[in-house]
Amino acid sequence: MGEQTQPHHHLPESSATTQPPVIDTPSLPPTQNPTSSKLPFRPKKTRKLSAVTSSENPNAKSLESTTTTSTTSDAAAATSNKKSKIVVQKVIRVLPKITARALSCKGEVELALRHLSSVDSNLDRLIKLHKPPVFDSFQPPFLALSKSILYQQLAYKAGTSIYTRFVSLCGGESLVLPEAVLSFTPNQLRLIGISARKSSYLHDLANKYRNGILSDSSIVNMDDKSLFTMLTMVKGIGPWSVHMFMIFSLHRPDVLPVGDVGIRKGVQLLYGLDELPRPSQMENLCEKWRPYRSVASWYMWRFAEAQGASATAAAIVPVVESAIPLQQLHQEQQPSFPQQQPSFPQEQPSFPQQQIIDPATNIANHG
Repeated sequence: MGEQTQPHHHLPESSATTQPPVIDTPSLPPTQNPTSSKLPFRPKKTRKLSAVTSSENPNAKSLESTTTTSTTSDAAAATSNKKSKIVVQKVIRVLPKITARALSCKGEVELALRHLSSVDSNLDRLIKLHKPPVFDSFQPPFLALSKSILYQQLAYKAGTSIYTRFVSLCGGESLVLPEAVLSFTPNQLRLIGISARKSSYLHDLANKYRNGILSDSSIVNMDDKSLFTMLTMVKGIGPWSVHMFMIFSLHRPDVLPVGDVGIRKGVQLLYGLDELPRPSQMENLCEKWRPYRSVASWYMWRFAEAQGASATAAAIVPVVESAIPLQQLHQEQQPSFPQQQPSFPQEQPSFPQQQIIDPATNIANHG
């Protein structure tokens, strides 16, 4: 019995677990000891993650697909942007902007008539009824602007008489220069029929030349908007005066005198409008005429004349700002306007009233 109690009482085996028998622990299943199971499998897990990331993990595939789709979408966006840019360039090439030259250039009037006939059937019928306009006269800008001031509010004969005496006082048209004008006092100019107000206009124009604000070369090279802004700064020169100067002196192709009664009346007759179009409406009505609105305006003058608009325009008050008081206007008007002529506002320029009726033979020749 002593032998049986010895093996059953082997308590040292429990203490032996702290001694060499520890070697038996690896034989235990890894699930029973999670801490010991993670350590040996960690490098394998890392390898599996790296392997799965590249081949087996579906999440990795989704990541790869999203990255590829994002790159493809970016590439598609880039190509679409390129395509859109190409489309814009094609549109610009298909619809090139027409650049018009001065109307005095050879063949430019013919190009203008061809363009106007193609964009406006009503104007096309009118073009076939009249001979084409001629823009062949040229005067230095200072001479043309001085002449514009001298003819203001005067009938053709009176303006021509004063202009002739003014040119003689300067010593000829080639000597009508800013220095010469500034050398004359208002009293000297009054002796040849120039009023004190017009003398101040001439001196203001000459001073702007002397100060370098204006010059013949800068006027010729300015664009239309800049030229309009600079010339309307001169005393006695308003929008209507600038428009006439740009058309008949500089031969600018795309000028629309929106305040001119003859042109507004011609537009009314051309399109069968019930009322005379306002200056603010003229831009929209005549937009299709670009870039040859100067030539179209010439035909509006002729059309208004042919329809007797000059007789009825005297009762119409044109919407153009007035630069001279009404009393001054009556004092400066030596002869009265012919009855068939429209009563233009006080600020309107030197171009004789006959020239308004027949621009082909008069305005183009007098600048």
